Amino acid sequence: MSTAKQYVIDSLSTQESWRLFRIMSEIVDGIENLNDIPASVSIFGSARTPSDHPMYQEAEEIARLLCEAGFGVITGGGPGIMEAGNKGAQEAGGTSIGLCIHLPMEQGSNPFIDVKCNFKYFFVRKLMFIKYAMAYVVMPGGFGTLDELSEAFVLRQTNKIKPFPIILYKSTFWNGLLDWTREQMVSAGYIGEDELDAMVVLDTPEEVVQYIMSHSPNL
Repeated sequence: MSTAKQYVIDSLSTQESWRLFRIMSEIVDGIENLNDIPASVSIFGSARTPSDHPMYQEAEEIARLLCEAGFGVITGGGPGIMEAGNKGAQEAGGTSIGLCIHLPMEQGSNPFIDVKCNFKYFFVRKLMFIKYAMAYVVMPGGFGTLDELSEAFVLRQTNKIKPFPIILYKSTFWNGLLDWTREQMVSAGYIGEDELDAMVVLDTPEEVVQYIMSHSPNL
């Protein structure tokens, strides 16, 4: 009689085995490309933010100030806030890093990247964001941005990474989410109020850089 274990073994096709090698290759390529970058900060936010939007310009300013303080800047390499981060970093003479993902509807990478890595798998890309960042700056965005925020928060919450700063940029955008978290999750006992201390809400580019300088575990 067949067992569950046999079913699992039978399901490992040659194609799936080769996929493991492609995943390993992405990890190796990412590490080789990023090992020599300076201490860096990952900036996240919406790919749909136009270049004339104030949030684009503030992301650009954050990146510029970070690079003037000696940091590199890591983004997802795409348009919107990602482009702003890379542009601000490159124009400030800093190291501008783009971790690009292959997506069917993605517009491609932005032109302001000095160090570029291409990924097919989201989880490998997320690994590189975490491994090479000493802080996260989370600008306004959609579910992709929330996904990156949640990933970093859970890894900090479970002590799987160093307690680096997770900065939510712009209180007018994030305070509603934090209020809901307290009203629903904290009040129900799903999360402790003190665990929210892993995140801080800031409102100016200067505050962001000052906070990272004083709270990053690697400085």
